[in-house]
Amino acid sequence: MLDSPPLPHYFSPDHEQFRAALRSFVASEITPFVNEWDEAGTFPRSLYRAAAELGALGVGFPERYGGTPADVFFKLVLAEEYARCGCGGVVASLNSHTIGLPPVLAAGSDALKERVIPPVLRGEKIAALAVTEPSGGSDVAAVRTRAVRDGDHYVVNGEKTFITSGMRADFITVAVRTDPSSKGAQGISVLVVDGDTPGLTRTELKKMGWWASDTAHLRFDDCRVPVANLVGIEHQGFKTFMNNFNGERLFMAAQAYGFAQVCFEEALAWARERKTFGQPLVERQVIRHKLMDMALRIDAARTLVHELAYRVEHRAAEPQQLVARIAMAKILATQAMQFCADQAVQILGGMGFMRGTKSERIYREVKVMMIGGGSEEILKDLGARQLGL
Repeated sequence: MLDSPPLPHYFSPDHEQFRAALRSFVASEITPFVNEWDEAGTFPRSLYRAAAELGALGVGFPERYGGTPADVFFKLVLAEEYARCGCGGVVASLNSHTIGLPPVLAAGSDALKERVIPPVLRGEKIAALAVTEPSGGSDVAAVRTRAVRDGDHYVVNGEKTFITSGMRADFITVAVRTDPSSKGAQGISVLVVDGDTPGLTRTELKKMGWWASDTAHLRFDDCRVPVANLVGIEHQGFKTFMNNFNGERLFMAAQAYGFAQVCFEEALAWARERKTFGQPLVERQVIRHKLMDMALRIDAARTLVHELAYRVEHRAAEPQQLVARIAMAKILATQAMQFCADQAVQILGGMGFMRGTKSERIYREVKVMMIGGGSEEILKDLGARQLGL
């Protein structure tokens, strides 16, 4: 079958033990409720605590903060197994800490790490990342949100948009320009803004997909943020955000082929059960060809990501090569997701157009996966430059 056992030189027995526990958790605590949560536009905060008790929130974080040190393949297990629920909105918000906390972990002071990271990994608080702005998209070098030093505080003014978990995040890792005379990548800093900071307002955004994920437009009006919330060195935050993107893109690539797999399985099950003109759909050559085309793309994307993860884990490639290959992986995987969602809806026919099927939901969510973390166009350009093309 397409979903064959992972190769042992990628996934150890420990990986597979964690996979089994997470698969059971997703099947019992998430999948049965995703239709309800999607329609409601949210999911219970208690899910964070449940995921934390399983150890899922702490994967890859140090033990001293309540995490579990883990290699990149544990993170792939997270992405692949969460995707089985067929609801990107839940996966996105439940895991927003995986992009919100790494800058803090990498460059924050000991005091800031101790204050921010443990409660998030316990599922008590929610962390988010705020880089994207209305004027510049995800172009960090074009950041306009300003933070001006005033004694022991920075005064922050500006806007962020399309922020995952933006409505209820307790800690927001924000890209700001601390040197108003600088241009481009120079003068960018990283600040953690507490969710209850006066002057911070949030507006919920309505979306084509990811309904269960709260997505917000944030406005900072003279928000006073303690200097102690500075992450790393002032004016030198650009590299911190750039390093953050690689992990995000690899995780999204694994999610994407995971969602493609869900579409494949739903389409295959329907084709075996649905009869037209006296025969199951799967007996039609045109349907078998569609299923085979789906399997081909999923397998190619999964194989690339697993091989790339091995290179990342063992530092078996030059940095420029890794950046380029991660960009390739996200492009290939999201294209597979796009193709499989389209073909699954086609195979399901009228049922594929009905809310409540996984393929219908994933079909609506394709574009955010192809745009988030760097659009296909940006990643192609980035990859070409890294390869010297």
